[in-house]
Amino acid sequence: MRIISVDELGRLFASLQGKPRVVVSGNVAVPWPAVRILDANKDEYTIHALNAPPGIPDREGVTAETCFVGAGMRRHSNLSYVPSRLSLVPVLLQRRIPADVVIIHCAPPRDGQLSLGIEVNILPAAIEGCRMRSGRVVAVINDQMPYTYGDALVPVEWVDVAIEVSEPLPAHDPATPDDDSRAIGERVASRVSDGSTLQMGIGGVPDATLNALTGRRGLRIWTEMFSDGVLALDRVGALEPHHPLTASFLFGSRELYDWLDGNHRVRMMRTEHTNDPGLIAQQRKMTSVNTALEVDLFGQANASRINARIYSGFGGQTDFIVGALHSAGGQSFIALRSWHPKADVSTVVPLVDEPVTSFQQSAIVTEHGVAELWGYDQQAQCRHIIRDAAHPQVRDELWEEAAHLGLA
Repeated sequence: MRIISVDELGRLFASLQGKPRVVVSGNVAVPWPAVRILDANKDEYTIHALNAPPGIPDREGVTAETCFVGAGMRRHSNLSYVPSRLSLVPVLLQRRIPADVVIIHCAPPRDGQLSLGIEVNILPAAIEGCRMRSGRVVAVINDQMPYTYGDALVPVEWVDVAIEVSEPLPAHDPATPDDDSRAIGERVASRVSDGSTLQMGIGGVPDATLNALTGRRGLRIWTEMFSDGVLALDRVGALEPHHPLTASFLFGSRELYDWLDGNHRVRMMRTEHTNDPGLIAQQRKMTSVNTALEVDLFGQANASRINARIYSGFGGQTDFIVGALHSAGGQSFIALRSWHPKADVSTVVPLVDEPVTSFQQSAIVTEHGVAELWGYDQQAQCRHIIRDAAHPQVRDELWEEAAHLGLA
């Protein structure tokens, strides 16, 4: 690894042939200094990032490529969405869409190894695929990135060049869940017993669920990502004290990042490990909590598209639903409000008119109740969804539609 100047990095990017594919750290770990240098020195390129935040260059010559659309690419003028379950994205990056350049955002080296910090995810596979085709690996070394372990470790000899910066990471302080989120979280938490293994993300419902689990003991974490709610569980003794916390990326407060730095108990693992349904199934009482844009009377969930336009993607929802239901004592929930506050429509519909993201969950949970699905026939599933999950305002209409669909 050679430390270079901004000007030298600009010349390196300018020398790239054709329209290179550049994979960068995603979520809240985008290496913005190098992205800006790339954009200023290369007329045409493809930038691949997972769940990219706002700021991705949007101009002629730039293709925004992803398998999970974030706010930074959702309205991009040249979006290339590649559908894939999250567990298979690393396979794509090694075999089908390998990178010419990988730009990582990492912590300074310790004992000859950099750390990918809060964003491991698909990056190890991207680096391996890039190196196999003699591509370039570029590091943005930030002394404010937490140093994490597991698959986050990258030998310095794997990196060709690096620039050094000192910039704070985007942070998010936990908000107080609203009444609906609190009600949903309490209903989900009521189904979680001591000794369960948890997968849930960030947002009002996951935060409320974790808040309601402070009285449990022996909980474990195996998830794509976690935030400050897990730190709160650790403080009150709800987590199994000597069991590792497994995740692939993180986002939270400065306090969370400080706790994470040098914490050997947290294992930051590559996506094909955290999202492997077979490994998920081996976890004790695996409990998966995901959300959706809408669900229908067949128990199908759309979490990906609005008006046929891609909004996010498959993500890891299917990976964890399948893995959780194969776990001994495992369960999987789709948790959502029964009424969409912005669109002012029911989130429970007769039949989704968008591609289905997932199905066959244990139950659908709203602020009105828990609709049991697993093990019931389709008529009983429909009955539970209307009676226990749908907003009262639309139940009569849903019963009429259920009759037309042969479900009532």
